[in-house]
Amino acid sequence: MRSVAAPREERTALGVALMALAILCFTCIDTSAKWLIGAGLPALQVVFIRYAGHFLLALGATLPNEGLSVFRSASPVRQFLRSLFLAGSTLLNFAALSYLPITVTTTIMFAGPIVVTLLAIPVLGERVGIHRMLAVCVGFLGVLVVMQPWGVAFHPAMFLSLGALTCAASYFVMTRMLAGVESNATSQIWGAGLPTLLLAPLALPGWVAPDGPGALVVMALIGAFGAVGHTVATTAHRLADASILAPVVYIQIFLAALAGILVFDTWPTIWTLGGGIIIIAAGLYIWHRERRRGRTMPQVPRP
Repeated sequence: MRSVAAPREERTALGVALMALAILCFTCIDTSAKWLIGAGLPALQVVFIRYAGHFLLALGATLPNEGLSVFRSASPVRQFLRSLFLAGSTLLNFAALSYLPITVTTTIMFAGPIVVTLLAIPVLGERVGIHRMLAVCVGFLGVLVVMQPWGVAFHPAMFLSLGALTCAASYFVMTRMLAGVESNATSQIWGAGLPTLLLAPLALPGWVAPDGPGALVVMALIGAFGAVGHTVATTAHRLADASILAPVVYIQIFLAALAGILVFDTWPTIWTLGGGIIIIAAGLYIWHRERRRGRTMPQVPRP
């Protein structure tokens, strides 16, 4: 017997609050990852720590109530691809964080709904009108403003962010394909467990011991941030419509800027802020069109 999803409720205010908490946790994931990599830990090891911690907490939360049925997937091939895309997005994003300010990587990831809109045409067979295509073009213009390929501020690591963005968008498309087919609990277990198993043979042989108790605390927290963030985000979507929750993700640009200032003493540039405004405007327009059509807006998949 497979795990089943919890029933929907209409508690919009609580759903929005939980989604904001999830976005805070996601910002803490990126901040913790950048701090750990800056402390000398390999990016691959940090990705493994993030998923291993998430996996252990997810097992503790689901196994007592649902047993081994939580491992049974109704569509294992799609779950495998979904988990692979999520792991790839996290690895590329953490690698990019080794070189780029957190505000830059966060802003580029905001183009996720725009890439999903493009992928939905060949993969999901969706029709995209001229208005949404124009929004896609404007959104990519915002990405160019952030990256500045014409200026001295351009860094090759931005291509890692673009790779993370593509993987994240592919992850969301697979998630949409599994909607109504798979329970959230099973998706959580697969999404955290598969990357843990795949990365263990690569991360463990070259394990770098953390230097000091501070690194140990952050290592413990990064998995907890992932587990709590994804859990409360899932709960938020059970309490409120996705069309209402979608714009909440854009508060992360302010949270990322605050984390950059307080933790890394890095202020966002005018190009990052300007490009972010363009990307957010394009994303909000796509959200508006999707909501008018009564459909779910593609969200920013999180590492």
